[in-house]
Amino acid sequence: MADAPIPPPPQAARLVLASASPRRLALLQQVGIEPDALLPADVDETPRKSETPRELARRLARDKLGVAGDAARRRDDMRQAFVVAADTVVAVGRRVLPKAEVADEAADCLRLLSGRQHRVYTAVCVLSPKGTRRERLVETRVRFKRLSGREIEAYIASEEWRGKAGGYAIQGLAAAFVVKLVGSHSGVIGLPLYETLSLLEGEGFPVREAWGTMA
Repeated sequence: MADAPIPPPPQAARLVLASASPRRLALLQQVGIEPDALLPADVDETPRKSETPRELARRLARDKLGVAGDAARRRDDMRQAFVVAADTVVAVGRRVLPKAEVADEAADCLRLLSGRQHRVYTAVCVLSPKGTRRERLVETRVRFKRLSGREIEAYIASEEWRGKAGGYAIQGLAAAFVVKLVGSHSGVIGLPLYETLSLLEGEGFPVREAWGTMA
């Protein structure tokens, strides 16, 4: 009788990050996860009529997951990959603050946030190789100190605000503005790590596989 064929070794788990954000990439790298591909998803981020900030974050994360998932499935090397997508929305009440692109926009955001509490909603979605989709929404409350005109001008001059939801980056100079934060610090940056790793691990991704090689 001929020997039974030897089955091929199991393929290492692969991961796609549906973002070009260096902040989200750095957060994954911080916990030992190096995405195998970055597939940014270009979606319309305009809020819909009567859409709440949390609904907006969920919808955009789902839309990004769909776009990146379709792109991954068209690639032979990523067809069986896990896909992670996220979106972050900064809001005061029901008002969604923009991802500031010009100085006046960022300054308006900072004046609005000065001396008050706002909320940051980050939705994260995971697509497994089996096609299972799971998601979590993380809400974080952030309170800023009262900002002087000189502080706002100095922060605008730093250019750190450009492209950031709410006109600030908590992982940078704007950390000096934060009086209190209740929730997920990494979620405010753009990717809630506890929830992201829980979703991945729940679908079978080896989230701690590389930890023993990081010393």
